[in-house]
Amino acid sequence: LSNRSIAMRYWKARHLASYAMRVEKTQGRRFPEPPHPYRNEYERDRDRILHSRAFRRLENKTQVFTRRYSDHFRDRLTHTLEVAQISRTMAGALGLNGDLVEALALAHDVGHPPFGHTGEAVLDRLMRRYGDRFDHNLHALHIVEHFEQKYAEFPGLNLTFEVREGIIKHSRSYGPDEFPELREYRLGEQPPLEAQLIDVADEIAYNCADLDDGYESKLLTLELIRAGVPLFDRLYRPIGRRYAAMPEKLRFNEALKRLMDTLVTDVIDSTRNRLRKLGVRSVAKVRCHPQRLVGARPRLKLENRRLKEFLFRRLYSHPEVRAERQKIVTALEKLFQYFMKNPRSLPPSTFERALHEPVQRVVCDYLAGMTDHYLQGRYAKYLGG
Repeated sequence: LSNRSIAMRYWKARHLASYAMRVEKTQGRRFPEPPHPYRNEYERDRDRILHSRAFRRLENKTQVFTRRYSDHFRDRLTHTLEVAQISRTMAGALGLNGDLVEALALAHDVGHPPFGHTGEAVLDRLMRRYGDRFDHNLHALHIVEHFEQKYAEFPGLNLTFEVREGIIKHSRSYGPDEFPELREYRLGEQPPLEAQLIDVADEIAYNCADLDDGYESKLLTLELIRAGVPLFDRLYRPIGRRYAAMPEKLRFNEALKRLMDTLVTDVIDSTRNRLRKLGVRSVAKVRCHPQRLVGARPRLKLENRRLKEFLFRRLYSHPEVRAERQKIVTALEKLFQYFMKNPRSLPPSTFERALHEPVQRVVCDYLAGMTDHYLQGRYAKYLGG
């Protein structure tokens, strides 16, 4: 099919497919509320997430590069917006519920601590010493259920069941025996396709963005990317011939754009074909299927794995990135230890929690809620960093 035919076919899927999650079938909110006159329940959830403090703080949380490098690189907020755009596009092509997808995309990273996955790994390691853990999905659930205080009639944001379930299950599964506190979220079942889609869109977004930011930082060169990412190289070759007189950056941009389009298109086509072959025509069928149903073909999965391996080997493990990471590790570890020994240095409302809950959990939650800048400021204030 021509590109135009493919695009037309995708955009004809304006009505929800039979396997999409319909808002009128929501399991509702923990605290019942009257319906809104012109917004459906998933639109309301999207707006509540968008107006939350946790969402705003994403602007000052690292994706890969800290602000020390440049303010042109992605942060958690711009990454989240890119995930929302990609996932909404795929949802439209597949006939899924775009409002639910958008709410989940906007919420998918609100539980991340400062300094991205490095911060999450440090907090988890520190909490393991106390027989506990840190998991950004679980933390996101705590944020929307307890820490966000915006309404007089209930705690948290009072999101619908499907959004809370998607926050927990979009990127991994949780066993009911290991996580009994999550039993209400149908742990023995797959999440709806809308939640499954978020994890795939997230991976496409950060793989392409990290290539872009790595190139902009000059830690990755065009030659290095072409040699290490075969799919990118195949897409670049005709562009290099056609636009040989153009600046290298524009040729790189054209290839990167085609890389994202290739990955997104394959997920759409592969998922649609998989659903048709398996006869999946309802949310119930999606939930009871033994595996997740949203994903690329095996060949593209292999290509994507090569891309991820390249990024780990050449970017995330780059000496400059590692050196920055070590500073972050040191600051988080020392601040955690400081507040464990000096809990009265915590803000009054946070210290109040420490009188009734394990101190390590309170300290961990406090640090996880910080932005990069605020953590650096606390480190300088208490430890002279």
